[in-house]
Amino acid sequence: MSAPAPTVNAPHSTRSRAPRLRPARRAGGAAGRPGRNRRSVPLTLVTGLVLLYTLVPLAWLFVNATKTQSSLLDSFGLWFSGDFALFSNIADTFTYDDGVFGRWLLNTLMYVVLGAGGATFLAVLGGYALAKYDFPGKRGVFAVVIGAVAVPGTALAVPTFLMFSEMGLTNTPWAVIIPSLISPFGLYLMWVFASEAIPTELLEAARIDGSGEIGTFFRVALPMLAPGIVTVSLFTIVATWNNYFLPLIMIKDPDWYPLTLGLNAWNAQASTAGGEAIFNLVITGSLLTIVPLIAAFLLLQRYWQSGLAAGSVKG
Repeated sequence: MSAPAPTVNAPHSTRSRAPRLRPARRAGGAAGRPGRNRRSVPLTLVTGLVLLYTLVPLAWLFVNATKTQSSLLDSFGLWFSGDFALFSNIADTFTYDDGVFGRWLLNTLMYVVLGAGGATFLAVLGGYALAKYDFPGKRGVFAVVIGAVAVPGTALAVPTFLMFSEMGLTNTPWAVIIPSLISPFGLYLMWVFASEAIPTELLEAARIDGSGEIGTFFRVALPMLAPGIVTVSLFTIVATWNNYFLPLIMIKDPDWYPLTLGLNAWNAQASTAGGEAIFNLVITGSLLTIVPLIAAFLLLQRYWQSGLAAGSVKG
């Protein structure tokens, strides 16, 4: 009996070299590739207008801070005059009226450190608790927070003044610091951020390892909340730094003025009987006022953007 004929198998290399079908190119060439951004002329124009609207006032402020009082009205507002007086204006700003500008600057820093810093700390604690703990009335707290975000601060200024007047706290720094401690938007932002940034399983693992609630918060949760903390801090710092209406109705003593009220008082000197016009110092002081805010945004921009994006997309 003859042996069966051996079967011939195709080599492995022959199978691996089988031709592959190339995907059909999408219509439109490079512009049709998925994930590639398309340029929008209307959007570019709108962005350019917004950028122009933002930068032109800053350019005007810097240019006019380099002028003397006499050259402010004799030169074009968006270009320099003959004399570059920026450094002399800065020196005069800090020395005018016995250096009261420095006092106003220290007052503003005090309001920011105590008011904005306290508001950030309370927002972090409240947002973490609302995100990671269940308790009766949580839905009601959520409704109150959302309602508080929708209420403008100016609507509460007069009732706040009447309440602080009864307690004898008006015309003191506490009349500005205590209301600044409440930031409904910061609380809501930390609530959303903590819900997405901190895994519940990680907290449970820390508790199983014997960590207490306070230790778990400071060792585990707080480092993960850093981007959100920076974001809330920036919002509260800007709100406290630029706060004008609340100090206006609470503070009457110029020694406790923040920069916003102090510069407004300097600006109003020209309209008073026998008052001195110092518009060059008002403009220079305004320039010095925004420099710390610009520096804070530039230094913390990376954390600020990541904090805003957190919670907007769920994995």
